[in-house]
Amino acid sequence: MPLEDDFCDIIKKARLGQGLSVGDVARMAGLPGGNITAFERGACPPDRSEVQALAKVLGLRPGPLEQIAIEKWEPAAQQPLAWVERIQGSINGYGVQGYVVHDGGEALLVDTGYNAPAMIEFLSKHRLHLLGICLTHGHADHADGIDQILKYAEAPVYLGLDDVDLLSWRPPAAQMKAPEQGQTITVGRLRVQCLTTPGHTPGGICYRMDAGTERLCFVGDTLFAGSIGRSNPSTLYQTHLGSVRTRVFELSPEHRLLPGHGPATTVREELDHNPFVSIH
Repeated sequence: MPLEDDFCDIIKKARLGQGLSVGDVARMAGLPGGNITAFERGACPPDRSEVQALAKVLGLRPGPLEQIAIEKWEPAAQQPLAWVERIQGSINGYGVQGYVVHDGGEALLVDTGYNAPAMIEFLSKHRLHLLGICLTHGHADHADGIDQILKYAEAPVYLGLDDVDLLSWRPPAAQMKAPEQGQTITVGRLRVQCLTTPGHTPGGICYRMDAGTERLCFVGDTLFAGSIGRSNPSTLYQTHLGSVRTRVFELSPEHRLLPGHGPATTVREELDHNPFVSIH
């Protein structure tokens, strides 16, 4: 699976997050404005000197940015886990993914993957009792379809309080649960811990799991392999970087990171290859 974000996406997100115009970046980097526009449109590849100049201006790590722009880095493929099912959907060809965590006949959904029928089919086929829907945030590609799922099986919906207004359909208040930092949700023998990660949206949540030797975190659009989601609104950009640094990157290097778009990655690979944030 290719990266969700190319060089063009990364520099545009960094520019908008810092409130810079194309002209601002061109002036600060000593490059023609037309070049910046072409880079952001993916119309022409940059050379190493251009990557380094843009990294300096945009506060990105030059080494990782070069690895993505020039060397075409991608994370290593991961072996699937028996207790996590990835459900894929699409919106006009734009891929999105949600997950079913299951153990001992019980299940939690992490986002809907914009494919509620496939979620319901999996629950039905494996005769799983739904304990909850854990939403990483309220955007339609991750949350639409909860009405269909709740018609199939009543269950609480976990979502950051500041994201409730983003929902296109809102469950009854009694079914809405606002996760707190460190809160634990149990499914079978597994335990899911909630991490508050505002930035992509004001009420973003990641869901961490440690199961024996396997460690993972469902990160939604807080982080992509080699990138981050777009900060909505852009004034949350620094908050977003802080969430990645203090929540995601504080997990052990072995933690798998399962995003809402693009390939899975690990904390170790992101510490080495993500241009946006380091722990230092």
